[in-house]
Amino acid sequence: MLADASTPSPAARVPVTDVHAHVIVGEILRERGAGEAWRPRVHRDGDGRQVVEIDGRSVRSMLRPVADLDAILAAQDAAGVDRVVLSPVVTLVYYDAEPEAGLERCRIQNDGLERLVGQEPQRVSALGVVPLQDPELAAAELRALMARGQLSGVEIGASVRGVYLGDERFEPFWAAAAETAAVVFIHPRTRGFEDPIFDEHYLWNLVGNPMETTLTAAHLVLSGVLERHPQLRIVLAHGGGAVLALRGRLRHGHQIVASAGPPLHGEVDASLHRFYYDTAVHDPAVLRAVVDFAGPEHVLLGSDFPFDMGESHPAQALRSAELGAETEAAILGGNAQRLLAG
Repeated sequence: MLADASTPSPAARVPVTDVHAHVIVGEILRERGAGEAWRPRVHRDGDGRQVVEIDGRSVRSMLRPVADLDAILAAQDAAGVDRVVLSPVVTLVYYDAEPEAGLERCRIQNDGLERLVGQEPQRVSALGVVPLQDPELAAAELRALMARGQLSGVEIGASVRGVYLGDERFEPFWAAAAETAAVVFIHPRTRGFEDPIFDEHYLWNLVGNPMETTLTAAHLVLSGVLERHPQLRIVLAHGGGAVLALRGRLRHGHQIVASAGPPLHGEVDASLHRFYYDTAVHDPAVLRAVVDFAGPEHVLLGSDFPFDMGESHPAQALRSAELGAETEAAILGGNAQRLLAG
């Protein structure tokens, strides 16, 4: 029986790709540096649960493997994911360190990430880290990292020591990112707000994380960063937070309120359309709205692996939105394949 010509052959299927998955590379673990308390430690408690010690805190929200590539890939297999784009746990960007110390810690992780890509090149891509507390240093390191050609770009926090990413001090970094065609994945840094309400009901994560992404995305738009550098390839975590829900307010304010005007000269929507958005939104109606605004070509499958707020089966969650076969295929992997190819 002849195959239906409209049905792609298995060989033609684009790999399902999770662009939002975190890892702690072995090179950065505490056992690699005796007495260096800044290094994280990963272990199991008496009940067998994974515990990650970072900055004196015991983090138990990473429910799936974070430091073992074989275990990570096995978990991705179980979730129906063929390829994973690994980035460090965002608390390991080390923006609070002095720049040279931060650079050393970034390089340790970048070396580890390059090792993982080399170990499983058909299944693993990765995004490195740069010391964004010194934007000139970060720009130089990004150029060097991209010149080596093993990593696809970098993950950065949504803010750096309380400064959001549209600030003019980050212009050297954005210029380098545009020049090198690096993928830049923006992820909230967690616990970025001091109001005590965020200590209740897990609100620092449920609301605080997407709020931080919303703030930095709006700041990037209104400060004109994406307008000045239209070739930037920026991915926003968690569907961009609430930035798309607020686009009307941003648009109205930019048009009517003087302080919300220049340096952005064009339309708010034009800059919003330049972002890429992941699918980690936990709601098919919200996901449909993201796709409707951003366009199917600017949405990427993302799970937020291995965290408790991640999508355990991101491909299944995407399919539940019933977006149609062509759109679904693009988001499952076609868009990521194009983006990672440069």
